[in-house]
Amino acid sequence: MDIEQKQEELIEHFVNQASNFKGSSLVSVIGEATSHPSLFAFSEILSVPNVIELQGTEHSIYLDLLRMFAHGTWSEYKSNASNLPSLVPDQILKLKQLTILTLAEANKVLPYDVLMQELDVINVRELEDFLINECMYVGIVRGKLDQLRRSFQVQFAAGRDLRPGQLGSMINTLSNWLSTSDTLLITIQDKIKWADTMSELDKKHKKEADERMEEVKKTLSLKEDIDFRGHEEMFPEPGGVMDYDEDRSRPKR
Repeated sequence: MDIEQKQEELIEHFVNQASNFKGSSLVSVIGEATSHPSLFAFSEILSVPNVIELQGTEHSIYLDLLRMFAHGTWSEYKSNASNLPSLVPDQILKLKQLTILTLAEANKVLPYDVLMQELDVINVRELEDFLINECMYVGIVRGKLDQLRRSFQVQFAAGRDLRPGQLGSMINTLSNWLSTSDTLLITIQDKIKWADTMSELDKKHKKEADERMEEVKKTLSLKEDIDFRGHEEMFPEPGGVMDYDEDRSRPKR
């Protein structure tokens, strides 16, 4: 089963759970969802009415925690740890994995120094083990470990939940991209038309050159023929020429 299909099934499962529980039971659902090793999307759970109703209650910090897993990073959690529930090891691992996805959204080459700082990793070996075993093996990212340049080159990264207001920015970005693509397409079409025109002109010039070459060949052939005939008239066959000695040997009348 691929990661997308598994995500859909898990999201559906936790959305159903969140829709059927309230209060402390809902807190347990949030804890289970944020600890699950294969769940990396939380916006659908955040949109469940029962979850939204946690706002302003004694359990509101768990709503904030769920928002952190939807949009935040490990460093952001540490900055707000005093206002959020403590994390169990599975949740810490999950938030660090999500941090990698956030960093990969902005840059496709992630320096080891930046990653070690963001993940609280103390050495390169530990960092590479994390990237291989907890990210690439899981399927949330693909990339190349470049030990020479001390960086992780991202080839693929799963997308995270959109932050509030991020959708409008993405729409603008896509609109600009479409506009640029339309302009580029027109330019390419113009280049293709120009290339077709030049190809036709090239064919025409080649045809004209071939025709001129044939005319030159015909002219040269005709000239050679004329020259050859003129040579025959000036110098007839040897049989028609009287030898001088033969003429002297004849008796005179």
